[in-house]
Amino acid sequence: MSNSRRSFITKAALAAALAPLAPMATFGRGLEEAVERTPMVSPPSNIKITDVKCGYIGGSLFVKIFSDQDIYGLGEGVDAIGGTYHLVQRLGRQLKGRSPFNMHQIFEQMRRGGHFGGGQSGMYVAVLSAIETALWDLTGKALGLPVYQLLGGKFRDKVRVYCDTALYRSTFPSPDDFANAAKEAIKNWNFNALKFDLDFVADPDKYDRWNWTASPGEISRMYNQLAAVREAVGPKIDLCVDMHGRYDHVTAQTIAKKVEPLNLTWLEEPIPAENFDAFKTICEETSTPIAAGENVYLGHGFKQLLDNGVDFIMPDLQKCGGLGEGQRIANLANLYYVPFAPHMVASLLGAMACAHVCVTVPNFHIMEWQSYFHTNKMYREIVTFDEENWVKDSFIKVSEKPGIGVDLNMEAMKKYATPGVPFFE
Repeated sequence: MSNSRRSFITKAALAAALAPLAPMATFGRGLEEAVERTPMVSPPSNIKITDVKCGYIGGSLFVKIFSDQDIYGLGEGVDAIGGTYHLVQRLGRQLKGRSPFNMHQIFEQMRRGGHFGGGQSGMYVAVLSAIETALWDLTGKALGLPVYQLLGGKFRDKVRVYCDTALYRSTFPSPDDFANAAKEAIKNWNFNALKFDLDFVADPDKYDRWNWTASPGEISRMYNQLAAVREAVGPKIDLCVDMHGRYDHVTAQTIAKKVEPLNLTWLEEPIPAENFDAFKTICEETSTPIAAGENVYLGHGFKQLLDNGVDFIMPDLQKCGGLGEGQRIANLANLYYVPFAPHMVASLLGAMACAHVCVTVPNFHIMEWQSYFHTNKMYREIVTFDEENWVKDSFIKVSEKPGIGVDLNMEAMKKYATPGVPFFE
């Protein structure tokens, strides 16, 4: 981009020098300033990928795609990323020397290339999600455009988020613990939507560790915890509830019916998402909305969820296939008149990448935000970003910077890097 500008300016300045009129001597400088102020939509003509490197922190994979024009792209994958260092290297070698602009073609080539190597789900798709996201970031930076613009523009400027209270980190929280966590999230951070988890291995009323049927004591405990929250926050706060796919069909039916008076926003994955057909009767037999999708990969899986009546779909864009696939999944759900509410357990890099997709689809409802962003200093240390893009009143503003708009602080990341794994080498 800069080369084409300079060439044009040089020729203009030469023409000015040859002109007989003295005022024309200033023509080159004025034109240079005007051109520099004008947004250029044409990409650098010969940008090429030179390398792909990665690092790991906890449950996140961070990918960095380098180019020959002194810009790079960043992406993040989550959950299904353990032991994937060599997969990143293998897929990265396929990118060297290529333009990042054809990310759909690259995505499809890698997906099809993994047909016999796990390209349908799991680690392969999680790594592909991180790489695909980094391609969008690199392309946005090269073109001087935010990712949402590359995805077709936006319906909204900011993204509503709910706070996952992470109360599952308590050994066995009481109804009072639930109520206090809700009030603190509202008081400290002004959230108007919250999420709580109902599955607790330590519940003394469990039949045994392997029985997926909740006992009457467990059902009572679940209801009492949620009733305490609803009483504490009133009727206007959105209350999302997760069961992490750890119960069976009869338990799902029982708890979904029992909590109907509490007006939940949704009941998330009361059963595993492996048997899509099993959701159908649950969804038909309760007025409590049912949500699922954080462990479903690519659009194929979400079509099956939608065909079986799931009320909210929740793809995790850091592992379902990336930003392009996430938008395709949202648009597919829109054909069923189903809201899009993405799962999000990444860093702020992943959160902002997800937000770029959320603003581009009409059926976006709400996105997940983690309470540990506020309580664990690591999550602010490892990224650089504009404070205006931090959460405020349960919303985050999508970045207007080229690409995703969030960078990585590599020195800070080294402190938290997973031991024994190469770090961006």
